[in-house]
Amino acid sequence: MTKTLIVADHPQLLNEVQDAEVLSFDQYLAQYPKVNEPKTRVINLCDTSQYLSRGYYCSLLAEARQHRVLPGLACINDIRNAEQVRNSLLINLSAEQSAKLTDELTLWVFFGWSSNEAFKRVSRQAFEQFPAPILRVTLRRDADGVAANVQSAALHDVPEQEQAAFVTRMQRFTRDVWRTSATKRKPRWELAILVNDDEPSPPSDADAIKRFIKAASKLGIHAETISHKEAGQIAEYDALFIRETTAIDHHTYRIARAAEQEGLVVIDDPTSILRCCNKVFLHDAFSYNKVPSLKTMVSIGADDAELDRLEQNFTYPMVLKLPEGSFSRGVFKVDDRAELRAKLLELLDVSALVLVQEFLYTEYDWRIGVLNGRAIYACRYHMARKHWQIYNHGSKRFSTGGFETLPTFEVPRQVLDAALKACAMIGKGLYGVDIKQKDNHVYVIEVNDNPSIDHGVEDKYLGNELYMLIMQEFANRLEMRGKAQ
Repeated sequence: MTKTLIVADHPQLLNEVQDAEVLSFDQYLAQYPKVNEPKTRVINLCDTSQYLSRGYYCSLLAEARQHRVLPGLACINDIRNAEQVRNSLLINLSAEQSAKLTDELTLWVFFGWSSNEAFKRVSRQAFEQFPAPILRVTLRRDADGVAANVQSAALHDVPEQEQAAFVTRMQRFTRDVWRTSATKRKPRWELAILVNDDEPSPPSDADAIKRFIKAASKLGIHAETISHKEAGQIAEYDALFIRETTAIDHHTYRIARAAEQEGLVVIDDPTSILRCCNKVFLHDAFSYNKVPSLKTMVSIGADDAELDRLEQNFTYPMVLKLPEGSFSRGVFKVDDRAELRAKLLELLDVSALVLVQEFLYTEYDWRIGVLNGRAIYACRYHMARKHWQIYNHGSKRFSTGGFETLPTFEVPRQVLDAALKACAMIGKGLYGVDIKQKDNHVYVIEVNDNPSIDHGVEDKYLGNELYMLIMQEFANRLEMRGKAQ
């Protein structure tokens, strides 16, 4: 059991704090150390800006009493001696942030956190370099670029509008693992995971995202989620993992492209998005590379001659697909000529081309997860109840069918071979290959650049190892990138 003491010049400024005892410097001086006291840690909120001040002596006495203290004496002296801190703190300040910094900006940093979301990484870096509870970081432009001045601050210095946030962060800190730069292993790399909290069917659920973050930390990668609104700071990171449904004319592609241009390791990379998100490309590539797939044609009209051509090559029902679509959206089944004409006219209003494909009903579709040319997981997704697809977006009760997750060594060889062959023409990213199997024949339907990985589904067989495999790929690529630079 560890006891937490919070020492402040003005302890009355703090109301009840959970899991900690609040006291003045005089009380700490007189009442401690105690006989048979448990392990004790001290959060020093006194003014430490002056040498031999009460705040200075609070940390000095804490170290003498073998109390773990924040800030430590070394940190206090480092801050006092660091009038101008360059590069070491602001090395990852993005060009966009630098350009916007026209006036002096002050960040209040509480245990590595700041209310200014745009500079959260700078705030975290400041705390890692100067582990003090309260830091005042001033950013400004000068003749040499951007400079930072870092100062420690006492509890009574915190602006009134920031006090509630400070107490919240302090209580969270006391509940979490005690961290200082001396005891915390600093992560080698920073990974941004792009998510959209408002997306109804994201590629990964919240539980899966937590497991990605945990797996990353075991490999020296600090991972955190970002939204597209925070993507202006993408240059602050070393890698980007997209866990939002991608599209070409969409911010996901633009962010992936910007990250790639900044030299980040990116999954889904923009080339994979371009190739996977357009079924016309996939159809052409499948044909050229002899990837087994269903008979498919491209339609650009809905007149009688075009309908005759399609009926000469297909029997009803036929499947019509928009070139872009995911999770079975943009895919339609037509049962006769009237439906064919009506649906073609509807789809040609939004796309110059429509794919027409033969219909093949199977009880389930294979999904093979492939990472850098290697199959890492396999699922059988069963069709939604009374429906011909695994997703039925028109049903509220039975929108999806069941699933089975298998080890890859139990997957038929021809299914694995087709999946790997299909991915070879896309790239070396993370893909989900949809395959239909009828007797001994297999047909690749499409390759998805951001396949579903949900906790309890795709990880059903491998468990946490699935997340480790994917994060290890990031670590490997980051390592290779470092060697190439």
